[in-house]
Amino acid sequence: MKLRKTSAAIATGLVLTLALTACGGDSDDSGKGGGKITIGIKFDQPGIGLKTPDGKYTGFDVDVATYVAKELGFEPGDITWKQAPSADRETLISNGDVKFIAASYSINDKRKAKVDFAGPYLLAHQDLLIRADEKSITKAEDLNSKKLCSVTGSTSAQNVSDKLAPKADLQNYGGYSECLTGLENKAVDALTTDDSILAGYAAQKEHQGKFKLAGLKLSDENYGIGLKKGDKDLQSKINKALEKMKSDGSWDKFVKANFGPANYKNEPAPAITETS
Repeated sequence: MKLRKTSAAIATGLVLTLALTACGGDSDDSGKGGGKITIGIKFDQPGIGLKTPDGKYTGFDVDVATYVAKELGFEPGDITWKQAPSADRETLISNGDVKFIAASYSINDKRKAKVDFAGPYLLAHQDLLIRADEKSITKAEDLNSKKLCSVTGSTSAQNVSDKLAPKADLQNYGGYSECLTGLENKAVDALTTDDSILAGYAAQKEHQGKFKLAGLKLSDENYGIGLKKGDKDLQSKINKALEKMKSDGSWDKFVKANFGPANYKNEPAPAITETS
């Protein structure tokens, strides 16, 4: 009888040990101890967030997210990258599919009603990408007699149509790469979206020297890191990581590496404003 009780106690202890191990083996909150983290990024924006044909991930947002994850205790190998299309970002966060999102994610009140942000970590502006030899487009109004390309559903194109150049001949394409082809072939005269995204495309090896940014600041776009609403602890930790990234020179290094070939005249690293 005593032997049976001892065996039962050992078995119970083993079950508890296995259960505890299973619960703690894949922590998404602290990388200390072999945890994993899932981060949302863009897969199709060169210079910002791009999944390359060989399965690697590159871009400014990828560098920023990797740095932040490191400060949270996660090594690059602990990160699972998840595609975060613009329309799905809030859903991915609220469902817990990602821990946070860094995906050219502009902070605005409509989004803040659903998610919280840390940052911002980059101040971008809506701009125009034009051919390198283009001299007739120096301001938004010049688009009134031009063909302007953007992606279907783009708020940037709508901003031009509604406010800046209502007589522009707006051409809606399925993707920015199609707009670039049209720009190179002179089917369109300009492409509009955030200057950081435009710089990423212009910096690609196959595009270097063909295009230039017009240098117009048609809107302010503060990129933030999106996270679950109410997670003040994570917000504070990410903000601390972003401050360190600026102070140790990493931010400048990431800007130069991802946007340098496009001669992108970036704004200084913005002050952290999302603290509550």
